[in-house]
Amino acid sequence: MSSALTVYFDGGCPLCRREIALIRRLDRRGAIRFIDVSDAAQACPIDRAELLARFHASENGRLFSGARAFAAMWRAIPLLRPLGVVADLPLTRPILELAYRGFLRLRPRLQRWLS
Repeated sequence: MSSALTVYFDGGCPLCRREIALIRRLDRRGAIRFIDVSDAAQACPIDRAELLARFHASENGRLFSGARAFAAMWRAIPLLRPLGVVADLPLTRPILELAYRGFLRLRPRLQRWLS
C-alpha cells in the first residue's frame, strides 16, 4: 500500500521513539510512512533542524507541523481517527497548538528523564 501520509520524527528522542512505536503498532494497514530525520542519510523536505525541532507530517503533498501534524497522523489510524478529526477543527486546532508549544518547552527535561 502506498502511504498518503509521511511522518517525520526524531529517532534520537526517547519520547518520540516511544510514541512512534505505539503508532506503528496501531497502524496495521501500513497507512503511514515513517522517516527518522535524525538519520543523516534520510532525505528531508525542509531543513533537518526544523524537522527535529517540531513534529511534521506530509499528507497528500501538504506539509504540516505541530498539532496539525499530529491530527493528520491520528486520522490515518482508524482507532484514533475521531481524535484526529476533532483535533483539526478550527476551534480545537489553536488550543492543541498551544498545548504542543508548552510540551516543546518541557521536552528537553522529559528526554533527559527517559534517557
